[in-house]
Order: sequence, then C-alpha cells, then structure tokens
Amino acid sequence: MNAQQARRRRAPAMSPEDRREAIAEAVLPLLAEHGVAVTTSQIAEAAGIAEGTVFRVFKDKQELLGYCVQAALRVEPLLEKLQEIPRTSDLRALLKAVADTLSGHFRRTGALLHALASSGWRPERPSPGEEQEWHRKRLDQTRRITESVAEILSAEADRLRVPPKTVAGMFLGLVFTDEMGRRAFGETAPASTDELIDVFLHGVLAR
Repeated sequence: MNAQQARRRRAPAMSPEDRREAIAEAVLPLLAEHGVAVTTSQIAEAAGIAEGTVFRVFKDKQELLGYCVQAALRVEPLLEKLQEIPRTSDLRALLKAVADTLSGHFRRTGALLHALASSGWRPERPSPGEEQEWHRKRLDQTRRITESVAEILSAEADRLRVPPKTVAGMFLGLVFTDEMGRRAFGETAPASTDELIDVFLHGVLAR
C-alpha cells in the first residue's frame, strides 16, 4: 500500500453532509474541465479518498453531479467576496470591483454548466413543487446579491439619481447580460468592463 492509498484509507471522519461538501469542492474544477466524462477515480483522487467513499454519501454519479451544480450556484461565497471590496469614494472604482467580482462568479458557474451540458448531462426533472422552490431560491439569491451591491454603493447615495438598490439591480443585470454575451459572441463582444461602466454612468450619447 503506497502513501497515497494510506491517506485515502485514513480519511478523517466526517458527517455525511460535510463529506458531500468536501467532495463537491474538490470535484467542481474537474467538472468544468471534463464535464460528465470525469471518472470516479478522478473524483476520488481530487478529494483524497477511496472511490467507495464517494458512493457512501452519493447514491450514484447523477446525484453527485446535481449536488455539485447546486454547490456552484450558491451565492454565499460571492457575497463574502463582495463584502471584501474596499469602500472608496471613487464610484467608478467601486463599480469596477463589483463588476469583476460578479463576472468571476458568472464565468465560473457558466463554464461549469456549459461543460456539463455539452458533454450530455441533463438534470433530473423536478416535481412541480421542487421547481417552484428552485425558482423561489433563485429569486432570493438575486435579492441578496442586489442588496449586497446596494450596500457597497450606499455611501455614494447622494451622487446617485436613483436609490442605491435600483442602481444595484440595473448594474447586476447589465454585468450578467454582458458576461453571457461574451460567452455567446466571444471576442466580438462589443465592450470592455471599463466601457460598460462608462456607458452605465454616462449613457450612450456623446458628451
């Protein structure tokens, strides 16, 4: 038995939920790279556990993939990064930091979903109740992101024509649309982040 096998066999005791979280965190980069073609041996290798441990907490690979997608879509890590943005009176710098943070999140989740979908993965069809709950959660996540961005902009409220929460909602939609446009059109996407912010602050009419 080599050292790596020994480490796997002596994997520290965890609750099933903690183990699922640890596996998902280790597997997400592999899924973005390989999609559904990722193997159980690669999963175990990344998580530092034996293959059998994977299927003691997930009934099958489909359940593992679904769990990983849900983990990737959580907003808590994004909210933490938004709160780490240094507050400044430079509104453009604030918007640039917010845009970069949001774009990074959208880019990572988009790459994961694209890799899975293009390699043939389809989520299990939810029941009507589950689908309603999913939409409710997504709306709640959007609300929390909007409120976080609004809090960042609140110190500059006296410079804004509309309330910070309105600005935050507009800017969130703009950054999301821009990021999805870049994925769809690649290098033909028309604006850099700086250009996007300039248009957001000053409009499209020549000054």
